Amino acid sequence: MANGAAATGRKVTIFFTFWGLNAIKKERKPHVRKDFWGRMFGWMLPADSRKLGLSKMNMGGIGARMMRFLMKEKRIDSLETLRQQAIDNGVEFIACQMSMDVMGIKREELLDSVSVGGVATYMERAEQANVNLFI
Repeated sequence: MANGAAATGRKVTIFFTFWGLNAIKKERKPHVRKDFWGRMFGWMLPADSRKLGLSKMNMGGIGARMMRFLMKEKRIDSLETLRQQAIDNGVEFIACQMSMDVMGIKREELLDSVSVGGVATYMERAEQANVNLFI
């Protein structure tokens, strides 16, 4: 949706919170110091977008592999390619600072093009928007 909206010349912002932060992590993250809770979340959460589960119906990892296979079969770009296209199209990615703090995710672990903001940042963008989707 972001790429489609950006292709029509609209300004697009995506605000990532909690589990959504996993979609904007670097594939090769630098080593960062974390407290106990940050390490716990690090063990529990996917390392990056290639490790994301499909849903509760992930079926031990088969669901995500099946989805990637079907997307390739139907000539649909991967999540990583779509994400890069969005960045190239000027889509603004904002990571929620509070979610990062709670989950022990450091700025260095996120894609370089991602900025960090809070609820005030989200509200500012939402108030300026003609369309606001929260999924």
